[in-house]
Amino acid sequence: MEAVLPAENLIEQGIADLRAGKESTAALLVCIGAPRLRRIGLELPDNLPPDPEHRLYDLLAESDQDSAHSRYNALLRKLVSFERAAECVKK
Repeated sequence: MEAVLPAENLIEQGIADLRAGKESTAALLVCIGAPRLRRIGLELPDNLPPDPEHRLYDLLAESDQDSAHSRYNALLRKLVSFERAAECVKK
């Protein structure tokens, strides 16, 4: 049985969305973490959208302006948690 990393499903969904050309919350989150995710060994598409931080915040604000900031920070914490766990597994 393989270890399941924190937020692994979110990262996998983001990669799938990027490959499909879909600009989703998960896809933009993966774009933000792309340099570190690539160093971990994940294969990401080359044509990532520019300025993913602002695009993600704007996407979150479209559905609820009042909670966009806290949801943005929560997503970044999930990304960092995944990255740290993946780095530990890789060692």
